[in-house]
Amino acid sequence: MNAFRLTASLLTFLLAPLAAAWAQTERPSTCLAMAQATPGVIYASFATPTAASAEPVDITYAGHSTYIIETPAGVTIATDFSGAHGASPVPRVVTMNKAHGTHFTRNPDPAIEHVLPGWNPEGGPARHSLLVEDVYIRNVTTDIHRYGTMEPDANSIFIFEVAGLCIGHLGHLHHRLDDSDYAAIGRLDVVMVPVDGGLTLSLDGMSEIARRLSSSVILPMHRHSTPLSAFTSRMGGGFELDFREGRTITVALDNLPRRPTIVILDGV
Repeated sequence: MNAFRLTASLLTFLLAPLAAAWAQTERPSTCLAMAQATPGVIYASFATPTAASAEPVDITYAGHSTYIIETPAGVTIATDFSGAHGASPVPRVVTMNKAHGTHFTRNPDPAIEHVLPGWNPEGGPARHSLLVEDVYIRNVTTDIHRYGTMEPDANSIFIFEVAGLCIGHLGHLHHRLDDSDYAAIGRLDVVMVPVDGGLTLSLDGMSEIARRLSSSVILPMHRHSTPLSAFTSRMGGGFELDFREGRTITVALDNLPRRPTIVILDGV
C-alpha cells in the first residue's frame, strides 16, 4: 500500500464516527473530535466559539440522577427524569433511562414539550438529534444489565451542546466505554457521573472513564450511601475538589476551571 492510500485509509478510519454522527444530525456537532478514538491525542473542536458562546449556563442538582440545565435562551432540561425531581416548574425537555423506575416515567406531564427516552421502545438503538432554540441534544447508546442479562442500547449518554459548551450526562452507565464510544461522545467540558459504585459501573471503571474524558467540571450524582471520597480518591491528584453550599453551578466557556475540578453541589 503506498503512502497516499495509507493516509486515505487512516483518514477514513478517523472520520467514520464523525461522518456517521453528522448523517444523523440537524447540524454538525461542535463537540465531536477528529481523532477522539485515539488515546493520547489533543482533541480539537470543529467550531470556533464566538463572543456570544461565553453566555452562562446554569446546572442545578435536583436529586438522584436529575440535573436541571438552563440555557441562555431559557430552555430547561431535566436529566434521567422520573417526575420525582425537577418536575416543577415543568421542564421543556426531559431525558430518561430505563435501568430503574427512578430514572424514567411512563406518564410524563403532557406539558413537557420533548420527552427523550434513552432506549428505543421499538428495538434497536435510540437516535436523538434535536435542536431546541439554543441547545442541540444528541445521544450515544450503551448497554444495561437487567435481570441477569445484558440488554443492548438500553441506556443513553446524552450530550447537550449550548453556548459553546459540551455537557454530558452518563445516565445509568453499566460498562466501560471503548474507543468508538469516546469518538461518538466527543469533547465534554462538563460531565455528570454516577458514583454509587454498585448499581452502575464500579468506581474503578467510572473513575477511569471520568479521567479519560478530561472534562473541566465533573458533577457526581447517583451516590446513595457511597462515600464521596471513594470516588474522588480514585481520580488522583490531578483533579481539584470544590464543595459548594448551593445546588447550582453557573458555567461558561470563558470561566471553566484551569484544572479539572470535581464539583460537589449541595444534596449530592
